[in-house]
Amino acid sequence: MKPKKIRLSLLLAGLLITAVYAADDTEKIYSNSLFLTGIPGKLHLHIPARMIGSEIKIRHQNQDFSLVANEETITLENFTIRSTDAGPIQIQTATGNYQMAVRVIPGWMALVPPIVAIMLAMITREMLMSLFIGIWSGALLIYNYNPFVGFFRSFDTHVVRALADAEHASIIIFTLLFGGMIGLISKNGGMFGIVQAALKYAGTRRKGQLITSLMGCLIFFDDYSNSLLIGNTMRPFTDEVKLSREKLAYIVDSTAAPVANLAPISTWSVFEISLLAMPLTAAGITASPYVIFLKSIPYSFYGIYSLWLLLWLGLFRRDFGSMLKAEKRAVREGKVIRDGANPLMDDSGFAEEFGKVRSHWSNALLPIMAVLTTTFIGLYITGKQNLDGADATLQNIIGHSDSYASLMWGAAMGCLTGIILSLGRKLLNLRQTVDAWLSGVRSMTLAVLVLTLAWTLSGMCMELQTAEYLIHHIGDHVNGFILPIVTFIIAGLISFSTGTSWGTMSILVPLIIPIALKISGNDIDSLVFLGSFAAIMAGSTFGDHCSPISDTTILSSMACACDHIDHVRTQMPYALLAGAFSIVFGFLFIGLGWYNIFVLLFAFALIMAIVRFYGKDAEN
Repeated sequence: MKPKKIRLSLLLAGLLITAVYAADDTEKIYSNSLFLTGIPGKLHLHIPARMIGSEIKIRHQNQDFSLVANEETITLENFTIRSTDAGPIQIQTATGNYQMAVRVIPGWMALVPPIVAIMLAMITREMLMSLFIGIWSGALLIYNYNPFVGFFRSFDTHVVRALADAEHASIIIFTLLFGGMIGLISKNGGMFGIVQAALKYAGTRRKGQLITSLMGCLIFFDDYSNSLLIGNTMRPFTDEVKLSREKLAYIVDSTAAPVANLAPISTWSVFEISLLAMPLTAAGITASPYVIFLKSIPYSFYGIYSLWLLLWLGLFRRDFGSMLKAEKRAVREGKVIRDGANPLMDDSGFAEEFGKVRSHWSNALLPIMAVLTTTFIGLYITGKQNLDGADATLQNIIGHSDSYASLMWGAAMGCLTGIILSLGRKLLNLRQTVDAWLSGVRSMTLAVLVLTLAWTLSGMCMELQTAEYLIHHIGDHVNGFILPIVTFIIAGLISFSTGTSWGTMSILVPLIIPIALKISGNDIDSLVFLGSFAAIMAGSTFGDHCSPISDTTILSSMACACDHIDHVRTQMPYALLAGAFSIVFGFLFIGLGWYNIFVLLFAFALIMAIVRFYGKDAEN
């Protein structure tokens, strides 16, 4: 490279880096808060250490606040800025007066990052680039529309923040370890042995679907465990009976979050109960949140209708929409994935050996059982340690457990068991064992990248207050008659836009439950109250089930080695059908106060009729 070009490159790099760090605020009192016009937000003030303990007065338009600075960072709740040109915030302290500008953007812009990411993903079918452009568009809003600052901060701030989260890191470690175990049991012939043994009892597509669905329902205690275990375990088997990867991913996804949400004991149920406890206490209600949760299960319509639909799709061997095309391709052309697909899990590193070497099925089943057993033991041990004086019931133990640590322990034990069996039974030598494990880890690289970007985008949506914007504008129109329906729709929109069902629940429970209690007169057995609580859970699951940026949707695609956008597109019609039934034959009747068992039975019969007479058999 010529010296002139080198100098020009260095100058450009210097300008870019200067632009990034020039964005740092050097005022004595400054704020990194971002506000949406007309939406109450939090004003975070960073003050010099010498001002700690002094009184600070804040004035902006018609708002006056006074507070004592107890630490270097203080937060003012419910601070609202009405327009983008509202002027600076006036701050008065014992040492002088200050003016401070904060970032204000039109409220609708909070929807830009998720909409950009979702639309690009659906149009281009390129997940990584779509997610990053969505993240970059959010960074542009946060960093004053500076494309260079937004680009660099997307990596050094937002991606790093997503990876630094302990729960996210735990999922990545579990995913990589589990991938290593799959590589081992594929190379040592154990996975092929399981497939051959299973084909003796379930050698048809119908039985393959039903057995996969049943296994998904049996692993009810955690949706992540369900997706990764069932998808990876059943994939070779469903490939053998020519079930498309899209259909496998749909089965896995439909028995992950929906089942965990309905289960009396699961990581989901405990999280939901913990959210419910605070608004109940604030209302002076002493009833058990767990009992209330159990009473709400019959009204969690999305999970119920999703599982009912899944059952009859398998029994009748019927499909419709994009799924029917995928199933026809698998049956008639023998292609379980379409030409040009980009599976999230790249199993090509050990796919060549699959089917050439067959060993006893126990060489695969024992590592898988080691994962399940160790995970459940880990849940029990960590739950017992964290009871904090609570009764040692199974529900409390699971509720206080560390599911992320337990999953990592399970995956590590699965790897160790696979290594011992491979070496001890002389199925592989040491070099082959290490290579098999590494090939399995490498197969998860794309999935880890997609998960990381999805988490980053979710964090970006939280910073931009996407959920708060939706709640503010849709929530104003809620009344007692339509509360369950509107709650379901709001939860679905937030979960779809942000890709997080748990985040949606944590936002909506403190907002919706007090409204439901007020309308019902604190009657926790009323249809409006139980239906509204269930609508939060069902809507969060519905949005999560449809969203291409949801972690459970991504994990299902990864575990089934399916093209992620193909999974979303083929699953969407089924999810929308279950969602429509949830509204029409569920929350609508809850609001009317007419709901009874006959409504549910009629809806069940109608779903069966739709599958039977509208669906088509891909084999004929």
